Amino acid sequence: MSGTWINLIFDITICLSLLIGAFFLISGSIGILRFPDVYTRLHAATKSSTLGVAGIMIGAFLFHYVEHDIVSGKLLLGIFFVLLTAPVSGHMISRAAYRAGVPLWEKSVKDEYAEVLKEEQKRQAPDS
Repeated sequence: MSGTWINLIFDITICLSLLIGAFFLISGSIGILRFPDVYTRLHAATKSSTLGVAGIMIGAFLFHYVEHDIVSGKLLLGIFFVLLTAPVSGHMISRAAYRAGVPLWEKSVKDEYAEVLKEEQKRQAPDS
């Protein structure tokens, strides 16, 4: 009897993981379409894809482990590298866009990064 309850709990966990991952991917797609500028679109793309892909990979890992008794190292490495590289790549792309002169949304509250860059340029300017 305990085997059936445990299998039911694992099945529910796998389904929830897959549904949560799919939800994040769909909401990220909607965010990419609806947000006004490059920076908010990048935020939607990187955060939702990180959580969405990780959720689906966790569901796939649990499915292989429960149904086939396979511990997939490839899925574990995939989860690890997605969680590690997607936020960093989104940050670097947005930083490159900012330095290339892509404007912020006109209703943005405050551009703190411009102030930091000005201070950095003052420090690096040679004393004359």
